[in-house]
Amino acid sequence: MRTKHTFRLPPELATKLADYAAQKRVRQTYVVETALASFLSPDNSERMEAALGKRLDRLTRQLERLERDVTISSETMALFVRFWLTATSPVPDAALPAAQAKGRERYQRFVEALARRLAKGQSLAQEISLDGEAQGKPTESGPA
Repeated sequence: MRTKHTFRLPPELATKLADYAAQKRVRQTYVVETALASFLSPDNSERMEAALGKRLDRLTRQLERLERDVTISSETMALFVRFWLTATSPVPDAALPAAQAKGRERYQRFVEALARRLAKGQSLAQEISLDGEAQGKPTESGPA
């Protein structure tokens, strides 16, 4: 036996209910019954908690990969700067304009190579992860 209830809904909510029911090809009553049953069920909070836990776990893994990638980037930059500063000798004043021109040319090639690499979708972090796996060394959380 069913009990009759009369509800007044705001126009926006009534429109959403009607659109959803039409989209799913079910009666509006069925949508309301299902929503109420889900909302009032005792395990609803457990389901929501489980879904939230899954989302948080996924976000945690993404943040861990991001942290690893930032660490790799920072260490790579620091190592390069250290190497460059120790291996590059000062340029005499007479050769400075030619060295600057050569530097601009090298920088332009670097930017072009970087653009090609980014367009290809391969990152240094992925390459390092793949190299580590190929050498039999486990990586912290696998390829990004």
